[in-house]
Amino acid sequence: MQAPTCDLAKPMGKETANTNTIEKWKEDLRAMKGYEPRSSSSCAACKFLKRRCIPNCIFAPYFRSDECKKFAKVHKVFGASNVSKILIEVPEEQREDTVNSLAYEAEARLRDPIYGCIGAIALLQRKMVELQHDLAIAKDRLARYAAAATTPSTTTTTATTDTFNSHVSLPPFPEFFSFADFNDNFCHTSSSQSPPLTRHESVDDFIQIPYIL
Repeated sequence: MQAPTCDLAKPMGKETANTNTIEKWKEDLRAMKGYEPRSSSSCAACKFLKRRCIPNCIFAPYFRSDECKKFAKVHKVFGASNVSKILIEVPEEQREDTVNSLAYEAEARLRDPIYGCIGAIALLQRKMVELQHDLAIAKDRLARYAAAATTPSTTTTTATTDTFNSHVSLPPFPEFFSFADFNDNFCHTSSSQSPPLTRHESVDDFIQIPYIL
């Protein structure tokens, strides 16, 4: 006669199945709620939005886990959905520059809610005008200093010429009779030696007047 055996496998199998079912329900519930414990590798965007960071998260390469403040500013000005749309439309090689530009614009808008980036641009333009003015003044002063540096050479040349003239002695210039005396003598001699011209005499007679050397 065979002794009765106790079937313990069936109750254990049912309990294991019930446990697996409960765990599956919990996982489904977590998935429906979009809740999953965040790990240290989650990006700043997923941490800020309190959602799980998927492997192909579009924010992960540009918002590290320690840049929550950076994403908070961008999200406050532009919104996470708009930023994700912008990054999807931009080529991958330009996304990093795009994120940096959005972060700068967001910070400028939060600092100056009225003008934003325009205020920063106006400030830089004003500084550029001031620097150009200072540069023009510096160039003018430099030109004056350069002109003053060439003045001693001209003075030296003039002093050398005066020294040369002082060492060279020239004979005194002869004193001739005055032009007034010469004019009176010439007129008196011409009037005494030459008869007055008549109306019909030739003009060639003026050739007879001797040259004065």
